[in-house]
Formats: sequence, C-alpha cells, structure tokens
Amino acid sequence: MATKDAAGGQDGVPGRSVTRLADPRALRAYAHPVRLKLVGLLRTEGPLTATRAAELLGESSGTCSFHLRQLAKYGLVEEAGGGTGREKPWRATSMFTAWDAIAESPEAAAAAGLLKTALAEGYFEQLMRWLEASPAEPPEWQDAALMGDQVLYVTADELAELGRKVQEEVEVYFERLVKPELRPPGARPVWYLHLAFPNDLNPGSGRGAAR
Repeated sequence: MATKDAAGGQDGVPGRSVTRLADPRALRAYAHPVRLKLVGLLRTEGPLTATRAAELLGESSGTCSFHLRQLAKYGLVEEAGGGTGREKPWRATSMFTAWDAIAESPEAAAAAGLLKTALAEGYFEQLMRWLEASPAEPPEWQDAALMGDQVLYVTADELAELGRKVQEEVEVYFERLVKPELRPPGARPVWYLHLAFPNDLNPGSGRGAAR
C-alpha cells in the first residue's frame, strides 16, 4: 500500500508515472511548502524556469532556483534542456509521488508524518483561499464545489475498496491533465481531495465517537 501526494495518482495504472520515495531524507526534503508547490506547478504547467515559477508562486527566483536544485537531488525534478542559470527550464520527473503507508523504521515514519503534515497544511491553505474567493465566483461554480463530511462504519477492507472505487471515478479525467486539447470549454483545474480516517480516536469528540 502506498500513500499518494496532492497530485493524486495510483501505482500500477498504465501511463501514470510515479516517483516512489523510500529514503527518509527524500521524504523530509519534499516536506516543504515551496517544494510541494513547485512540483505541483511543474506537473501542470511545466517545463518552467525558476524565474517563471517564482512569478506564478509569488516567490523570489533565487528561492525557487534553490528549491528546484534540492528537488533534483531526490529525483523529483530534472533539467528540461536549454537555458542557463535561473532561465534554465525544469520539469517534473513524474506525474505522481508515492511512499509506503506503513513505514519500515521510526525514522521513516517520522519523515512520512512530516510530509503528510505539510500536505495537510497545503490542503487547508487552498481550501481557505477558495472560501475567501468563492463569493465572487460564478454561481455554477459555487454550487458545484464540494464541502461536507459523513461518518461511515466500515472495516479497513471496505474503506480501502471505497478508496479504489473513488479513484476509478477520478481517473477518467486524468488525460485532460496531460492533454489540454481534451479539456471541454469552461473546464478549470479542480483540486479533488481524498480524506478518510478513523474518527473514534477521542471518545469525547462527539460525532463518530460511539462504539
């Protein structure tokens, strides 16, 4: 079993290139908000120079250049050829990132936890940005956006199966990510989050706490 990053992804699906991170040093290196954004940006908009990436992310070109070099050390990005210095284009080495959900050592568990925390913080940042901007968005997008929760009583196997079914539904839109010509008029990039976890860790937490 593997955990996937914000870009989604599924091991073993043809055409879905995956970079697997096993070294705790690589997991810690990736667990940085600017680096996570850079990899996501290159996967959807790349190849990009450090200068252009900085403009899109609101960072300095020096900062992006440094983080791109760090990401390259762990095989997450690579030079795309042409240009020099900060005008050298970079590209992501794969469309998805994965790591083992069950760590083999305490060090790996700590590094994976750090990465997952960074991802969760990024999710929350993007959600808050949408909530702030949504009143000015077209009504159809305000209505289509999803936000809610539901408590389910399921076994671990059932939850895993539910995740596989949801992933299958999302996969039908994957080609539009890498082939812009397939996007219908009015299509926008949408961040579809997958979150499901036991909710009985704190008996006093209220909903879902009954056993």
